[in-house]
Amino acid sequence: MGANATHDQDELRVFHTGEHACGYFPERLARDLVLDPRDPRLPQLYPQALGWGFRRSGDIVYRPHCHGCRACVAVRIPIDEFQPNRSQRRCLARNPQVEARIVAPERTDEQLALYQRYLHARHRGGGMDEHGGIEFDQFLLGTWAQGRFLELREHGQLLAVAITDLVENALSAVYTFYDPDARERGLGTLAILRQIEWARRDGRTHLYLGYWIAGHGKMDYKRRFRPLEGFNGHGWQRLQF
Repeated sequence: MGANATHDQDELRVFHTGEHACGYFPERLARDLVLDPRDPRLPQLYPQALGWGFRRSGDIVYRPHCHGCRACVAVRIPIDEFQPNRSQRRCLARNPQVEARIVAPERTDEQLALYQRYLHARHRGGGMDEHGGIEFDQFLLGTWAQGRFLELREHGQLLAVAITDLVENALSAVYTFYDPDARERGLGTLAILRQIEWARRDGRTHLYLGYWIAGHGKMDYKRRFRPLEGFNGHGWQRLQF
């Protein structure tokens, strides 16, 4: 990893990673900008980094910075302006008995079992499907983030978990996994709708959704949450679809 940083120890240090396989387009190589993971100020810097288009994975705060490719666009929902569309209202109507609970970010055997079922169904053969408890904690929790688990349950049965970071004036959707046998219920959509309700209830201004990739089968769904703002490298602007 090569440094792209200032020499002043009080300044923020940012690194370029080397090239690695792209997680979204197998034929492409990717690289990232990463905030110095040894910086003790990361918990304080993280809210500002979200505003710069960064995202958290475990203890790593990163932003794609690929040569010749700008497909990944950081996006967020302005909470006060969001209204569910017809499809999202149908999703709510399909799941009237699903209860949303916000719990401490502490892995349980029940959550881990659901996570592993989800990975086996969605990411078979990609490496993630071998994740156990240690990988769960490293990937989703980290050591310094202020997060919560949003659980979706029906009659006590765990259907989905949305790992959500709490930052000043916003929530950040880190990762969601759900029962792969209930895909037709739109649990991923339901989790985002419940996170929006949570943010509105707390008086937060935005829900960060990570990266949107136009036309990508697993990432394009985010454009259905409107209005949607995207980070253009300099600031946030309303996306037009």
